Amino acid sequence: MTTSNSCNLGVAITKSDTVNFDGTTYSATAAAKAVPAQKVYVGGAGIVVVVFPNGAAVNFTAVAGQVLDLECIRVNSTNTTATLMVALYQV
Repeated sequence: MTTSNSCNLGVAITKSDTVNFDGTTYSATAAAKAVPAQKVYVGGAGIVVVVFPNGAAVNFTAVAGQVLDLECIRVNSTNTTATLMVALYQV
């Protein structure tokens, strides 16, 4: 069943403390804002440090196979121990 918030594009996540999923770097004053993923799939359990569009970083503990239903622009490499993550988008 398809819902209005289902995602149809997945991009493997490369953890980074500076580069967003779309290749930009975070700036609170930048005219062009990073394109956030709608969800993050976590293949291997661990801590996921997500960065929200406003620049705030938050730690989540995820189990293998969990989908974090949140909008984020990046997963930081520092303190992130989860693996096999995919940024999910609705396009």
